[in-house]
Amino acid sequence: MNSDVILWLDLAGTAVFAATGAIKGVRHRLDLFGIIVLACCVGVGGGIIRDMILGAVPAAALKNGWYLLVCIAIAFIIFFTARYWMKIRNIIQHFDAIGLGVFTALGAAKGLTYEVSIIGIVLCGTFTAIGGGMIRDILVREVPVVLRSDFYATAAVIGGFLFYTLNAMDLQWGFNFFTTALVVTTLRLLAMHYHLRLPKVQKNGTRSNT
Repeated sequence: MNSDVILWLDLAGTAVFAATGAIKGVRHRLDLFGIIVLACCVGVGGGIIRDMILGAVPAAALKNGWYLLVCIAIAFIIFFTARYWMKIRNIIQHFDAIGLGVFTALGAAKGLTYEVSIIGIVLCGTFTAIGGGMIRDILVREVPVVLRSDFYATAAVIGGFLFYTLNAMDLQWGFNFFTTALVVTTLRLLAMHYHLRLPKVQKNGTRSNT
């Protein structure tokens, strides 16, 4: 697919994730600088982690100034419209689900261009999708959502395998990208709605799905 299209998709995902960071900053009553920091960390954090793993340095977010500019612009918008975002419940989770899908597909696609193995492609998709959110939650002293919600990183892993499988079938890049993004986002939203969780061990040693 045209590199300009990929850039616009990447910037769109960056904007969505940056919004989750900025809204989190508003809800934690941070000042403007703190909100900008969170927006930037979430917007470009996962991509920087991915590029470091691939050896693609300097990272894309540091070579192209548009990434940070988009994050900063989103931070300002959220800051000056804070009263609206404080009233909308679950807005962070829904934006996060969209960003998770877009960044999983983008990360897997970049891993593919570097000709890494299937595991490398899955990890590139997963780290791109969850890295920024982990940084955001740690900065506001919360347990990262990836450790609290079973179907967060799991959805990204599934998406990475899906992207690899679709590519192996020689389908068009655009179809692979949008299908992966849609599936990951849908899985995350369904998990949120139906409270889907993986089995876990209780204190008495028994397993439970709740």
